[in-house]
Amino acid sequence: MSVPDATKERGPGSEGGDARQRLLAGAGVTERRLPLAGGSTALLEAGDGPPLVLLQGGIECGGAYWAPVIPALAARHRVIAPDVPGLGESEPLDRLDAAAFNLWFSELLRETCEEKPTLVAHSLDGSLAARFAVAHGDVLHSLVIYAAPGIGPYRMPLGLRVVAIRFMLRPTARNAERFDRWAFFDFDRARNQDPEWFEAFSAYTRARATVPHVKRAMRQLIRAGTKQVADAELRRIAVPTTLLWGRHDRFVSLTLAEDASARLGWPLNVIDDAGHAPHIERPDTFVDALATAATRR
Repeated sequence: MSVPDATKERGPGSEGGDARQRLLAGAGVTERRLPLAGGSTALLEAGDGPPLVLLQGGIECGGAYWAPVIPALAARHRVIAPDVPGLGESEPLDRLDAAAFNLWFSELLRETCEEKPTLVAHSLDGSLAARFAVAHGDVLHSLVIYAAPGIGPYRMPLGLRVVAIRFMLRPTARNAERFDRWAFFDFDRARNQDPEWFEAFSAYTRARATVPHVKRAMRQLIRAGTKQVADAELRRIAVPTTLLWGRHDRFVSLTLAEDASARLGWPLNVIDDAGHAPHIERPDTFVDALATAATRR
């Protein structure tokens, strides 16, 4: 993560602002805001080349959690990483469902991409991105669905439900660690790769998790992102689509991805020794896997 300091167009201050600055330090990003779908969206941008849009999963800190891989991706692409409405520094929408997401994301692409982008969508937003591609695939170059529950029958594991509820009710450092130990295959290794960055990541996520509109957006996103997209709809996605998964994902099991790959004929890239967030746990391997996926036509 040792790259030149970021250039920032700072928006209004918020809970965890110092932690966010530490989280993004060295990521080489420019921050700005766009009025989209009736609200203000914060986004990070870096690099030059074919556009690559990174959509976060269901996490309070928003797109800043892509920081470990942005420098490497920006060497090949113009990287665009927005905060989904209501999360990170973005203002909330009245609701965050598939229809509202489609409107917001269509406006985002019109404002940020002069050519069709590759879209990488993680976790809950991967489910919404799949729905978007069904109706609006003509605006995408390709789609990478990354550890998304909605592409198959999904039931949240009981252990995950318990740690998620505990964190939502009391976003303490201890409850954050309980949640992260579910998210990562090897939590201690992930944290020790860059302890200062990981502490900032945890601190900023915890700070945002105390904000009422962030809590509301998370509840809405969980409802929308865990709904299964029917196979009949998924087969209507006309752009090249690839699945990307951590082998030891306990949030959304690899079995779900393998079944979807077999049913739909979508290539599946599996990252070993990683859980639900390989871009944090195995960033170099993630970048290599994504480079393969992003060049498919």
